[in-house]
Amino acid sequence: MRECHPLEELIRYEFQDQKYLDIALTHSSYANERKGHLSNNERQEFLGDSVLSIVVSDYLFHQFNVPEGELTKLRAALVCEKSLSSFADQIHLGQFLKLGKGEELTGGRTRPSILADAFEALIAAIYLDGGIDRARQFVLPFVQHTLEEGEDHLEFRDYKTMLQEIIQKNPEEKLTYVLVEESGPAHDKKFVVEVRLNSNVIGVGVGRNKKAAEQMSAKEALKLMGECK
Repeated sequence: MRECHPLEELIRYEFQDQKYLDIALTHSSYANERKGHLSNNERQEFLGDSVLSIVVSDYLFHQFNVPEGELTKLRAALVCEKSLSSFADQIHLGQFLKLGKGEELTGGRTRPSILADAFEALIAAIYLDGGIDRARQFVLPFVQHTLEEGEDHLEFRDYKTMLQEIIQKNPEEKLTYVLVEESGPAHDKKFVVEVRLNSNVIGVGVGRNKKAAEQMSAKEALKLMGECK
């Protein structure tokens, strides 16, 4: 029985074929210095980018009942270099990378572009070794945690915050979000939320979860105020 790689313990995934992990951790600068046929992580990065996109797209489609343009913005924020390098930092990916001497000396282990690429290569490694479901299990906790920090943490229009900032200009006014309807089977729920200014309904939103419905109700209220198209 082989010894578990420290990174496997951190990500709670044990590879059946460790070559995929080895490739994911091998930067081109390291492979080039060996002047052999050592594989680097660029091809897996290419595949990991696509796996990441489908996993995130599928999740957002089912969680946010917002227009295509908003889904695109949110996905772009979640899969950008800044987000991916942050995900890589959370699992200390940089310390496990195989880098060439030049990259090592110039701070390659903490360079966002290298970390983001390696994270995508790691996604591909898990996908190649364990399939799409295991890749999804790996990716989604990062995505969910980022979303829980708030959409305003991302490059995404947070309609609730926008509405709150407008209403705060009049301290005597009070905003509340009220769930008025919940229907559908567990896998395809529909939530209807009203946003009320004092006792007056100023927006109604529908979503696949309460959070998405609240965002849509706030957007409708902003439209009513002429603050949103």
